[in-house]
Amino acid sequence: MTAALDALPMGAGVGIAALLGLILGSFVATLVLRWPEGRSLLGRSHCDGCGRPLGPLNLIPLVSALVQRGRCRTCGARIDPFHMQVELASGLIGALALTIMPGIAGWLWALFGWLLLPLALLDARHMWLPDRLSAVLAVTGLLFAGPLLDTGLLDRWIGALVGGALLALVALAYRRGRGREGMGGGDPKLVAAIGCWLGWQALPLMILLASAGGMIWALFTQGKGDRPLSMRAIPFGVFLAIAAWATAPLWPLLSAG
Repeated sequence: MTAALDALPMGAGVGIAALLGLILGSFVATLVLRWPEGRSLLGRSHCDGCGRPLGPLNLIPLVSALVQRGRCRTCGARIDPFHMQVELASGLIGALALTIMPGIAGWLWALFGWLLLPLALLDARHMWLPDRLSAVLAVTGLLFAGPLLDTGLLDRWIGALVGGALLALVALAYRRGRGREGMGGGDPKLVAAIGCWLGWQALPLMILLASAGGMIWALFTQGKGDRPLSMRAIPFGVFLAIAAWATAPLWPLLSAG
C-alpha cells in the first residue's frame, strides 16, 4: 500500500487527495451539524426546509449545490453554505498536502488534517472537543504517523504524555491562581492526541504557534462583545488544530538548520 501511494504521479496524487477530501468533507459537515444536536449520523440526508430525502445526485460534494444554485429544487429553501465551505476546506487539505509532500508523508499529512478538521469546527461552533474524536486522532497517530516526521513510536508516546500533562498543569495553575477555569478539559486531550502524531520534539513549536494564534485572535476581537478580554472564552482547540497541521511541514525545515 505504501509503495503504491509513493508510486502515484504527483498530479494524480493531488487530484485523488482533493477528490477524497471533498467526499470526507461532506461527512465532516454532517457530523458537525448533527452531532451537537443529538441527531444520528447514519440517517439519510434530507432538505432542512421541506424534509425531502436527498438522492445521490443531490449529494455530490460542491457540484450539487452549485448546480442547484444553493437552493432545494423542491421548496427553494437555502442550502446551508456550511456544507460547501467544509467540503472545499477538506478538498484543499488533501490537495495542499500532496502538493507539498508527495508520497506517503503527504497522505499522512492529509489524514492528519482531515481528522483535525471536525475537532476544530466543533470547538469553533460549540466550544466542544469530543473525547471520542481526540481518541481516534490519538490511536491513528500511534498506529500510522511514524513516516510523517520520521518519529519512532516511543517519541510519539512521550509526545502524548508530555503534551497532555503540560497543558493539564497549565490549566490547573490557572484555576488555582485565578479561581476559575481558563482552559477546557478537551484541550489537554487534544494536545496529547497531537503528540501521538508529531512526537515530543515538535510539540514546543506547535504550542508556540497555537498560543500566538490565540493571542492574535484575542487582540483582533477585543473590541467585540460586552465582556472584557480576560473573561471571554477562546476556542483554543481551533488554534491547536491549525498549529498542529502547520507544524508538520515547518518542523523538518526548522530542525534541519
